Amino acid sequence: MSRDLVLQEWRRAVRTLQAAELLAHERYPEDAVSRAYYAVLHAAKAALLVVDVVADSHVAVRRMFGKHIILSGSIERVWASSLAEGMDNRLTADYDAGVFYSTLKGQDECVRARHFLDRIRRYLLDNGLTEDELTIEADDG
Repeated sequence: MSRDLVLQEWRRAVRTLQAAELLAHERYPEDAVSRAYYAVLHAAKAALLVVDVVADSHVAVRRMFGKHIILSGSIERVWASSLAEGMDNRLTADYDAGVFYSTLKGQDECVRARHFLDRIRRYLLDNGLTEDELTIEADDG
């Protein structure tokens, strides 16, 4: 496991979720949905890096997360569907100009992403990372 790469993805996940929550609060639900998905994507990539799996595309992350994290029993199956639903919602939010999400939808996607990151955090802790490493300060970048 490359600890540095895991932490880079983890930090990006946390910062992206913070951005999603800010966008949801400011009533930009489509952008919040998109950012929430990217938070989940980066967290999934961090989890994959724990087992030395690098996936560069969205589809590859989804497939490899299922194969190496879910099927191995490391994380419960429900989290794979969270990744898939987030991806579908992100595609709609980013590319379908005729679809408008409610403020509540933006907030709900942030909550889903927060839960996903909480689960990945536990996984990272179970695999040797420390609370100090996973704690992101406001000025960390």
